[in-house]
Amino acid sequence: MPEGTVTHPGSTRNTAPASNRGMRRVNRLLRLRTILMLGGVLAVLIISLIVWLSGGQYVGSDDAYVSAAKVSLSTDVSGLVEGVDVTNNQHVNKGQLLFSLDSSAFTIAVASAEAQLAQAVLDINAAKRGYAEAQAEIAAQRAVIASDQSNLAKYAAVLHNGGVTQATYDNAKFQLQADQAKLDELAAASGVQLAKLAGNANIPDEQTPEYLAALAKLNNAQRELDHSAVRAPFSGYVTEVDQLQPGMFLPAGTAAFGLVSDTDIWITSQPKESDLTNVRPGQAVTITIDTYPGATWKGVVDSISPASGSEFSILPAQNSSGNWVKVVQRIPVRTRITSGPNLPLRDGMSAEISIDTNHHRHLSDLF
Repeated sequence: MPEGTVTHPGSTRNTAPASNRGMRRVNRLLRLRTILMLGGVLAVLIISLIVWLSGGQYVGSDDAYVSAAKVSLSTDVSGLVEGVDVTNNQHVNKGQLLFSLDSSAFTIAVASAEAQLAQAVLDINAAKRGYAEAQAEIAAQRAVIASDQSNLAKYAAVLHNGGVTQATYDNAKFQLQADQAKLDELAAASGVQLAKLAGNANIPDEQTPEYLAALAKLNNAQRELDHSAVRAPFSGYVTEVDQLQPGMFLPAGTAAFGLVSDTDIWITSQPKESDLTNVRPGQAVTITIDTYPGATWKGVVDSISPASGSEFSILPAQNSSGNWVKVVQRIPVRTRITSGPNLPLRDGMSAEISIDTNHHRHLSDLF
């Protein structure tokens, strides 16, 4: 600019550079905004892709519960409750006495069955002696018949020449017939005794039907006596014991109280059917129990139900009604606990599981 020239603030020579700088700044902001927008979208896509690729390995379910083997204790004999040997929620060991019925009637039945068994042995021995006596009588009778036949033959030889009278011959003949009939009678009696011995005169007492029938009655009476005292089939905790009191009459097959196992415990979950694509028995499982925050148990997939839970309901869903709506089904999965903290797990506790399917997604799965 020439010397002496005065530049006024509002002149265009000063506003032009400022306007250019403003335009350049606006352009930079536009480019930065475009980069940020595209970069943000790209970052979201990359992060989503990474999450998707790594998300197919684990299958989780928060619809899981602790399950334990449990039984309603009962007995197959009826009687008055004599004593209850446990209290509510008490821990019991396998084989421990839980309650007992009055055993007097069962003890009498055992004694009666033992007497019947002893009588059966006496009857068998009597049949053996009777058979032996019958055989001896048969042998003697056969000797008599042989003598009768000899006499009859002698009389027949001399009858025509007058050696014996006709009456003597006839008497000998009738005597032979009578002795033959007696032999048949003895043979029939011997057959009766032999039938009691199952057709074998030398059969051991323990193999005869009479002995086996008496022994079966004794075994059944002893079984009823043994079942009058109910013992724990496995270790665990007894529940609802208060509903059984001494003096009550307990009919056969009636539940007395419950027993929940403390060793046979597993996790039952209900994952969606769409989550079970890659789940197989034997896969590792991580288990958490709502009661114990921060504690973790390890397990494996024990089995997968062959049917959905709705198939076991009283009224399964029918698809032929015309207004059917498709609902995602849930398939019961049983998880066996292999290790974890020494904390008490109780039947019905809420749990969450995470199954490691060892499955990895690939980009090719998108196409």
